[in-house]
Amino acid sequence: MLTNSASYRKAALPVFIFLACGIVAVACWQPLFMLIPFGWVLFPLLYEWLVVGPQKIFWLLCIALPLSTELNITPQLGIDFPDEILLVLLAALVAVKTIHQPSWFPRALLRSSLFLLLVIHLLWILVTCFYSSEPLLSVKYLLAKTWYIIPLVVLPQVLLEEKKDFRKLALCFLLPMLFVVIQVLVRQSLYRFSFADVKKAMAPFFRNHVNYSSMLVCLLPVAWCAWKLTPAGDRRRKWILSGIAIGLAGLLFAYSRGAWIALLAGISAVWVIRGRWMNIVVVAALTVVLVSTVWLATDKNYLRFAPDHDRTVFHTDFSEHLQATVDMKDVSTAERFYRWVAGARMLAERPVTGFGPNGFYSHYKPYTVSSFETWVSDNKEHSTVHNYFLLTALEQGVAGLAFFCTLFFAMLLRVQQLYHRIKDEFYRTIALAIGSILVMIGVVNSLSDMIETDKIGSLFWLCLGLIILLEKKAAAQQPADQ
Repeated sequence: MLTNSASYRKAALPVFIFLACGIVAVACWQPLFMLIPFGWVLFPLLYEWLVVGPQKIFWLLCIALPLSTELNITPQLGIDFPDEILLVLLAALVAVKTIHQPSWFPRALLRSSLFLLLVIHLLWILVTCFYSSEPLLSVKYLLAKTWYIIPLVVLPQVLLEEKKDFRKLALCFLLPMLFVVIQVLVRQSLYRFSFADVKKAMAPFFRNHVNYSSMLVCLLPVAWCAWKLTPAGDRRRKWILSGIAIGLAGLLFAYSRGAWIALLAGISAVWVIRGRWMNIVVVAALTVVLVSTVWLATDKNYLRFAPDHDRTVFHTDFSEHLQATVDMKDVSTAERFYRWVAGARMLAERPVTGFGPNGFYSHYKPYTVSSFETWVSDNKEHSTVHNYFLLTALEQGVAGLAFFCTLFFAMLLRVQQLYHRIKDEFYRTIALAIGSILVMIGVVNSLSDMIETDKIGSLFWLCLGLIILLEKKAAAQQPADQ
């Protein structure tokens, strides 16, 4: 009898809510009240599906990243659809899960020095928001960065437990990207692979050939990793090799000089990591940048690179485009110098906290030098300085650049350390691929600013999450070795 009574009460509550909402909906002439009973029924199921099983959304996110598109809600507001929605949802789920069950939060993150550097990096961005020339844009920047970082750094510690999970992660990225590359190549063939028409084949998945080639080149190490870890007699090895060939063809016909350089740098990174030379390379790179900067600033030597405005144009023939790049008569290269000069002068104006995140576009015009102006300097696309390291410095100050570079270089050095420390060839190969991807991202961002984009930014923060996960794998093998 008690059981039946409890069952009646449990069944009566939804009925009562349904009737009450019906009465209110009729009385107020508002049918939306009728959604409340359905929410009452569906919310527990939705909550259980989301909080208990966020891995489903995580895998969906990985599949969606190569396929996502830019969606403008208003002229001022846009999102990357659907990946940014999934990122926000996952970030909220991680927060709810951590509050509801604090022990769920992976302790490996708290023990990692890389995670500490990440927290310092984020805290400094928060500080710069208080001194920003565009406070609302800066806060928006910080929020977006947060919901990118939380899912891609935290969730791999929980979801990637076995080797099959790593294989699944690779497939979730590679198969959608392969689809994108094939359809781009087919569409390019209709334009006879014309350099002038290359942008037309990129929509809707990529804004332009630079974004497309950047993600493509960064996923080639993942494909190489999948090929290397597949047994020699397995037929899938030939399919993977075919996919790599298609990817290289896509990269070739993307006509992106930066991505080609990134590919060479990524291949070199494998050799550098195996030889334990990453420390030397990092020091050498910093030395070259510092010496070059000092020389350019001395006696205004940078003015030697001012282009000839009337002869600096866009070339529709790619061979002419390459020759113009060498002769400093290519409009995209010249425009980069125009932005870099403005960015350097902005940094000199506010070296401590910068102009604030997302502050470049609104304030760079007064800092430009007219002798570097080109035909595209009106900047209708509202693009930024085309160098992420300079962008970080001028928006977050010298300290902001130092914090980011410390994190970036620490990731590179940690990958090298893990490669030589881990004995399992599976995880060693993954470490090598991550190192190659990071070097590629560094090269791409020396000519662009893509850490804040959904495609490259997601790969970068996922690399950080995977490095911390490999740290845990390396620590777990130590007791077995002793």
